[in-house]
Amino acid sequence: MSCHLLPFIQPSARLCVWIQERRHGKRMPPADDIFSNASQRPSRRQLLLAAACVTAAPTLTACSSSDAEQKAARALREPRAPSSDRATLPLLDLVRQATLAPSSHNTQCWRFQIAEKSIAIAPDLARRCPVVDPDDHHLFVSLGCATENLVHAALAAGLHADPRFDPGGDGRIAVNLEATQARITPLSQAIAERQCTRGDYDGQPISTAELRKLEQVGTGEGVSVRLLTARPTMESVLAFIVTANTAQMKDPAFVEELKAWIRFGADEALRTGDGLFAGASGNPVMPRWLGSRAMDLFFTPKSENEKYARQIRNSAGIAVFVSERSDEAHWVEAGRCYERFALQATAMGIRNAFLNQPVEVGSVRPQFAAWLGLASQQRPDLVLRFGRGPAMPWSMRRPVQAVLV
Repeated sequence: MSCHLLPFIQPSARLCVWIQERRHGKRMPPADDIFSNASQRPSRRQLLLAAACVTAAPTLTACSSSDAEQKAARALREPRAPSSDRATLPLLDLVRQATLAPSSHNTQCWRFQIAEKSIAIAPDLARRCPVVDPDDHHLFVSLGCATENLVHAALAAGLHADPRFDPGGDGRIAVNLEATQARITPLSQAIAERQCTRGDYDGQPISTAELRKLEQVGTGEGVSVRLLTARPTMESVLAFIVTANTAQMKDPAFVEELKAWIRFGADEALRTGDGLFAGASGNPVMPRWLGSRAMDLFFTPKSENEKYARQIRNSAGIAVFVSERSDEAHWVEAGRCYERFALQATAMGIRNAFLNQPVEVGSVRPQFAAWLGLASQQRPDLVLRFGRGPAMPWSMRRPVQAVLV
């Protein structure tokens, strides 16, 4: 990890990275210089963790192997070479691009079935997150995100995609494909570059024209997006995030489920091809045994709430996606609307990251909906912050063959 990224990493992570890179002979600034103010300087507990990193240095191959992880993650996003198998290559590549969509905890909770002129996207219930997503809301949002990627990738490949969700079926989305004039768009080009960027942003506002464009693409059938850019309003959203995040972090079941999907080391991320890669959040990569202990030590409501407060305050705004009804069809549509928003934002050099705590905690969601002024049948689906800032490391995806039925 290069030194210029240090200001964008939380203090406990910065210290460990600083020690590791000093140990490998890199020229680094004085330790005090990597903390922007005195309140960020390492505590005794942070020093203990940093010492553990150094003590375990012979086994910390994850740091050196993170280059391999990023190389593999980037390769997954590269266009596929032409093949003699003209019947299946285009559809397989559409599946590959669909899997580059976001999913809750990067579970990649989907299965694809390819036919001659169609692709079906079905939920993979074995990859549910029952604690954070007990009603499978995020699962169906994830299917919608994958569907939207497929639609734009198909058009670039000369295929018109017509997705249909059957509310009375088994949860799958049938995407019929018909030949059309190929058209590469900014959104199709953004598929490989889009990421949930969980770092700090530059705090600069987004232009009115850009906000209008994001609102336009983020609106769909029965789904709207509200862009909140006034600082007092963003502080009100922050209060809901802090309340919900504190509740989640005090729930042992939530923490254990989250920990199960974190890939603390690059080798682990490469092996599984899924989950939340620690490096993608700006945290140091390390073996699971050490990462798990570090999480127990540093993953506290106070530290996380302080991070969210800082990141909301250096964001340009907050987006809230709202469905007119709370059912699977609208959740899929919310996913499609979000993904269009994210692809358009990526095309404009704008980053985003989820802050879904207020819609995930059952006791907070009604309060948040009331604050938004929603009707009783409406549901706040997704919350995210957006702004401009540096890219973060990429997350992995499973191979196409692993998601085919």
